[in-house]
Amino acid sequence: MDGHGTQTASTAAGRQVSDVAALGGFTKGMASGGAPLARLAIYKACWAIPNQPKFDGNTCFEEDMLAAIDDAIADGVNILSVSIGTGEPLRYEDDMIGLGALHAAKRNILVVCSAGNNGPAPGTLSNPAPWVITVGASSLDRAFFAPVILGNGWEIVGQSFTPYNLNEGMYPIIYAGDAAVPGVLQDVAGQCHPDSLNPEMVNGKIVVCWNNLGVRVNKGIEVKRAGGVGVILANTLADGNELICDAHFLPETAVTYDDGNKILQYIYYTKNPMAMIRPGRTELNYKPSPFMAEFSSRGPNVVDPNILKPDITAPGINILAGWSEASSPTKFPDDRRSVKYNLYSGTSMSCPHVSGAAALLRAIHPDWSIAAIKSALMTTAWITNNLDKPITDAAGNIATPFQFGSGHFRPIKAADPGLIYDSSYDDYILYLCSVGPKALNKIDSTFKCPDEPPSSVNLNYPSLAIPNLDNTVIITRTITNVGRNNSKYLFEANPPPGVRVDASPSTLYFDQIGQKQSFKITVSPINDPTVRKSEYGFGWYSWTDGYYSVRSPIAVYLP
Repeated sequence: MDGHGTQTASTAAGRQVSDVAALGGFTKGMASGGAPLARLAIYKACWAIPNQPKFDGNTCFEEDMLAAIDDAIADGVNILSVSIGTGEPLRYEDDMIGLGALHAAKRNILVVCSAGNNGPAPGTLSNPAPWVITVGASSLDRAFFAPVILGNGWEIVGQSFTPYNLNEGMYPIIYAGDAAVPGVLQDVAGQCHPDSLNPEMVNGKIVVCWNNLGVRVNKGIEVKRAGGVGVILANTLADGNELICDAHFLPETAVTYDDGNKILQYIYYTKNPMAMIRPGRTELNYKPSPFMAEFSSRGPNVVDPNILKPDITAPGINILAGWSEASSPTKFPDDRRSVKYNLYSGTSMSCPHVSGAAALLRAIHPDWSIAAIKSALMTTAWITNNLDKPITDAAGNIATPFQFGSGHFRPIKAADPGLIYDSSYDDYILYLCSVGPKALNKIDSTFKCPDEPPSSVNLNYPSLAIPNLDNTVIITRTITNVGRNNSKYLFEANPPPGVRVDASPSTLYFDQIGQKQSFKITVSPINDPTVRKSEYGFGWYSWTDGYYSVRSPIAVYLP
């Protein structure tokens, strides 16, 4: 037991508990899972790696994952939350979670999966099947401020939920790269790798370490071994402003790349540099939020580029939830601390947020299909932060649907989406005729595909992706009214640069709830020399009636 299953299960459906806090008293308050009245059934499918510490993760055999999904189907669950990713994208015939999820879809059981933690590289996401919800990870509006005070009076606002504090006063500060033992390569000297620091140079000092290579907690352990009194973990340029915290064994704070360079500048231009690390504190209403996690795996979907993935994003950075007391907050072998609640990060944490929301939608709308629930979550998602500006990545660059899908989830809005894009199990089987015939043979070898199966771009999906727009493409979608009788929806589009997007008809009328209307979307390249080619561009289209806004993201590659 390592806490991962307890964390994800309690996030999805843990009951409300008062006076909950992480180690050190951080985030103290009321905690609740997404669907606290739902009943949990937990199926063990992953196991510890023999002779490896828990921190190195688990191994999940295909047979065990399929058996767990089969057991859940037989038990009659409504939602399956799967916080498991793969090292690389898998074709449908090799994707055991995807195949098991399709069996679940036949019984109208929605499967919610993690996108994976292999970002920021493109084309890295796990679980790309269109019959699952693929969830990226983003931030909360909560921070854990632990400022660094430098000897010249500069205050650098870092973050930490380490439960240990320095005594009052200033301490000498040194860069790890200047305190490495002989033989440590120059390009890793500042990383605080095990046995890399010289105790004679580190003893009694705060040490600044770069944070891009190696395990974060290990860096603090190395500083403590060498006699350091505190550690500052500085992001590299690639990590930007994403500050992931851990329960270290000595006073610690994490700072951004720019702030790390400010600290180094102070060290190198000061004869006797001094610093102190203030105790961490929980801060609410942090801005900007949300932003995308750097680790969150990205699109495009390399298995089928006609399906835009991920589908949605949800909180996955420094998430508080239940934890197994059989483990420790860091999972390290020498960590003897025990907690009931812990803060942890990953798409494993964002996935159950969406699973809990899906369970609530299933309770509110028991007659909805899994595609309807998925559509409601996607078409009501946010694409702006709490500063009313576009969601960014950790470095402050505007994020794209290859990071957040349709946007950051909004469960309350999803309960009343207005319109939904529906699909059936038979639609998914037909979809495999064109993109996954080997997978189809594993699912239903008796199914006879048509001589000319429809293109996967015409699967009735709540988003739109065109991987090579060299000519006009016409796409068909069907939308179902679940909002109001006698309603009129108008088409709006914010197309990607160099692209024209039109709908026919551009106005849809619905006399009653449950009525369906089909429309065609025409996507055409525009001869615009100012538009960059050989890359994806992003936009959206929506149907609005003045009350509902049913929005779908667009990703188009211009060759």
